[in-house]
Amino acid sequence: MEKETYLVIESLDCPTCQAPAGSPCRTSSGKVASIYHTPRFTAHPRLRNELKHSTPKHRNPGASWERLDAPAIAAASVEGNEIRLGYARCSSNGQELQSQLDALEPVCNKVFSEIISSRIKQRPELEKVMQLARQFTDAGQSVTLVVHEFKRLGRGALDLLQIAEKLRMDGIQLEFLTGPLSGKHDPSGYGNALFAFFAAMAETERDYIRDRTLEGLEVARKKGKVIGRPVVGSADMAVMARALKDQGKSVPEIREQLIIPSGKHKGEHPSVRTVYRLLGSE
Repeated sequence: MEKETYLVIESLDCPTCQAPAGSPCRTSSGKVASIYHTPRFTAHPRLRNELKHSTPKHRNPGASWERLDAPAIAAASVEGNEIRLGYARCSSNGQELQSQLDALEPVCNKVFSEIISSRIKQRPELEKVMQLARQFTDAGQSVTLVVHEFKRLGRGALDLLQIAEKLRMDGIQLEFLTGPLSGKHDPSGYGNALFAFFAAMAETERDYIRDRTLEGLEVARKKGKVIGRPVVGSADMAVMARALKDQGKSVPEIREQLIIPSGKHKGEHPSVRTVYRLLGSE
């Protein structure tokens, strides 16, 4: 038997022998059954096409049957009810995350949140909510992953589509509370195409913003505007720095003899890094 599959099977009561959730199946003579009853494991989407599942050895098949404690996953849910798991994310501290939590908490059984850039591939809280969702679907529950807006879920079209595929494989519904995708979607049906369309739109918009930014920078350069941090130093400083170096002076000694001629740091000594730059070492 696949590791932990028995926990999935035992997450529901057995309709054949009436064994409660958390306990193995039993025979008519009051012994632990050597295999689980078919109606019990075929109730789970992942196992419905299986022919049989043996009771693991540590459940003591053939021994006198005793009722065991129900697993946490069974106790945390009621069969037939939808489990709604929320996920919130923002890139930096602020009220943005709290506004997502305020919207998700009233409509979800549990909410996972994190402050992390969407560019970071490993998002621990997203992994946690996906794992818990899979546990509930394996136990026969209907699960919906609820997100405030689709851009909170992925970092680009490819990432969003990969997440959608995972949801489809696990039979997990997806719901967005706001934005162009607001509403519930089934990633295995029409919702998948709609999801892909808006994900592509988001990626296109991101590329458009980047292109506009680059165009704006190029226009600014042509107008003579300084792009980036102001340059500290001058041609005269560079000549003097090289002359001092030729005299055998160290970089700290050169720094002490140079004075910034203008700008915010006028009258101050340049940094060691600036000296290296003037000397052409950086």
